[in-house]
Amino acid sequence: MPMPRCQLVSLDATPNYHVVSRCVRRQFLCGVDSQTGRDFSHRRDWIRSRIFELAEVFAVDVCAYAVMSNHFHLVLSVDEVRAMVWDEHEVGRRWMQLFGGTALVRSFVAGEKLSEAQLAAVALKIAEYRKRLFDISWFMRCLNEPIARQANAEDNVTGRFWEGRFKSQALLDEAALIAAMAYVDLNPIRAAMAETPEESDYTSIQQRVFERDPKIAGNEAGATENLPESLQNALGKLMPFSDQMAGGQPPPDPGRAIPYEIRDYLELVDWSGRAVVEGKRGSIPDNLPPILERLKIDPVSYVKFINRSEKSRFGNFIGPVQMMRSLAERFGKSFLKGQTAAAQLFSPG
Repeated sequence: MPMPRCQLVSLDATPNYHVVSRCVRRQFLCGVDSQTGRDFSHRRDWIRSRIFELAEVFAVDVCAYAVMSNHFHLVLSVDEVRAMVWDEHEVGRRWMQLFGGTALVRSFVAGEKLSEAQLAAVALKIAEYRKRLFDISWFMRCLNEPIARQANAEDNVTGRFWEGRFKSQALLDEAALIAAMAYVDLNPIRAAMAETPEESDYTSIQQRVFERDPKIAGNEAGATENLPESLQNALGKLMPFSDQMAGGQPPPDPGRAIPYEIRDYLELVDWSGRAVVEGKRGSIPDNLPPILERLKIDPVSYVKFINRSEKSRFGNFIGPVQMMRSLAERFGKSFLKGQTAAAQLFSPG
């Protein structure tokens, strides 16, 4: 029996989630149509641009993304604390970047004088908007609906563009977060669309490589004007690692940073890409990234995970088996799918 969305996305369990949206019938509605030859690749720019527009509005950070020809992946981290400290004017202003808001809210944000009864009504709407601004379902709604309308208008059709509601997986600890990020970043390599991370278009790993070494993206001086506009606008907006933001500066809020060095993560994804290409599911190269040891991730199970074979054994939760058992008990269930896979992938501490 499917679990309700309120249990699948529960900030009491974790702020981190892997989400996926697919086009209807998994057709190439953001790539090249094999039957007509029409190229819809520009829609991948629409999606990336919208992702980071929303990240500027919501209290939701983007840890990883991959925009493919018929689906996209995101790894998102919700910052409820950030949303709760915004004052009422800030909440109203942010919401009005997405929707018009009520007439009273517009007057309030504009600084017009309101009666006590009107202010009370505004407070109720602001409280509603505040909750939505750290809600993954609202983030995905604000991402998918405009893209669907834009694509349907371009095709002069009506009907569904996306398969249905997005799918989500809760990432229960740091190891699950890093593994899911690597899984997402390796999508083009697994699909034989790229051979290296820096060649993996429309991914966060390519963006992080460019941010770390701009010369890869541009000319010898490090110019980036030859990059797609959607990528230029996204630079510096990914959730930072603990040691670095764009430009080499430390993150302003270490508590809202991925708790590993970006160099380690880039090394992990590069190593993982080679393992995927070479098909080394049972034997691991000698140059094992130390980040796997620190995360207590079993290397053999990890390579199966990033090749999809192990990931398919997980359900809506990815993390250590003990955390999954605790969640099952809390939700009144005897079992959550993926506990066997979790026991193999995440070694006990």
